[in-house]
Amino acid sequence: MLQEPFSVGNSFLHRTDPRFRLVSALLYSIVVAVLYGFFSLIASAVFSLALVRAAGLDGKTVLKRLALVNGFVLLFLLILPLTAGGDIFFSIGFLHIYQPGVVLALQIALKSNAIIMAFIALVSTMNFSTLGHALNSLGLPHKFVFLFILTYRYIFVIEQEYKKIWRSIKIRGFSPKTTLHCYKTYAYMIGMIFVKASARAERVYRAMRCRGFNGSFYTLAEFPSSGKNWLFLFFMLFSTFLIILMELYFYG
Repeated sequence: MLQEPFSVGNSFLHRTDPRFRLVSALLYSIVVAVLYGFFSLIASAVFSLALVRAAGLDGKTVLKRLALVNGFVLLFLLILPLTAGGDIFFSIGFLHIYQPGVVLALQIALKSNAIIMAFIALVSTMNFSTLGHALNSLGLPHKFVFLFILTYRYIFVIEQEYKKIWRSIKIRGFSPKTTLHCYKTYAYMIGMIFVKASARAERVYRAMRCRGFNGSFYTLAEFPSSGKNWLFLFFMLFSTFLIILMELYFYG
């Protein structure tokens, strides 16, 4: 099933024009990605957290999303301090913790969390059809938006097919092992997923053609530009500019 836990709400961010939110999220993430100083990185993380709070999102759900990202970031926190080289920060027996590795790992952690929280607050607070319509309104190629929406929609359909196949082989007593039979079973399962996905795509295409589909999606949603939307864009640009000034002042 489609999972859009943050798209329902009545906060100011939920009511803001999706186009303004997309532009703000893109510019802000680019700036955060090139930051180096810890003062500006911490400021950006705090600002992103403030955006999440302003969107009125459930804290536990946000933490679960961040945990997925930080599980990957944890690898950098464990590996970089041991392998980066340079000045030794401290030693534990024969293990040397290098200062450049610690600095780089912390920078990656702060950047990742700041950008993800900003995208959760600004982009995840709209449903996917609205996101596609906003991308189309911003001038992205129509075919790209069309494939973008369909891909997102049918990822979950293919996931359901995978779960059905997995349940059927588990019922038949399948147990994962390092045997040739097990590898063949996995290969058959992957092949069946592709077969079912192809058959589903053909059925969906015929159903859409029967309903007069001509290659375009239409929506009743409109994005009128109001003063509040422009004020929000100005606020985001001004806040991003302050973070840039902070970076230049301390580390320029």
